[in-house]
Amino acid sequence: MLQPHYTPTAPTADADQAARQTWMALLARAPEDYLEAQVGAMAEGELQWLRPVETGLLMAQGRTAGTGQRFNLGEISVTRCVLRPDPARTQCHQVGVAYVLGASHRHATLAAVADALLQEPALHAHWHACLLRPLSEQLSAQAQHRKAQAQATRVEFFTVAREAGSDMPQDEETP
Repeated sequence: MLQPHYTPTAPTADADQAARQTWMALLARAPEDYLEAQVGAMAEGELQWLRPVETGLLMAQGRTAGTGQRFNLGEISVTRCVLRPDPARTQCHQVGVAYVLGASHRHATLAAVADALLQEPALHAHWHACLLRPLSEQLSAQAQHRKAQAQATRVEFFTVAREAGSDMPQDEETP
């Protein structure tokens, strides 16, 4: 998640990979209707498809206790695409990439258009302020709400150590 006091900087040729990974993760988790409202108009027009929208399966892996050996957990559906938005409509010449969980072609398209817009130096600050920051705050609030709900049902178990000699007979010392 983005920090509340994060100051955006437009990516340069040697873009900060961590910042792009952060916004791509936010776009992948964004509700589709939120992206539609924010960038839906930019996803119209002459999109140049470098890799058309396609849905496939990935094998999800897990680790026992988070550190053990890997095991196959199951398959998940993922939709991906690579595109260049219509420069006449967006004033953007960047290539956008998106990978989203599920089979929504529109979600992947919207996320890829948003990625391209965020990479354009002249547009980055605008799209960060009106797209990423509210999205980050919304997702953080949802996560805190889920955490509070889970915390409300938390049960703590205490183990009381038995005092020596209270329940069990002690061995008497032999002379």
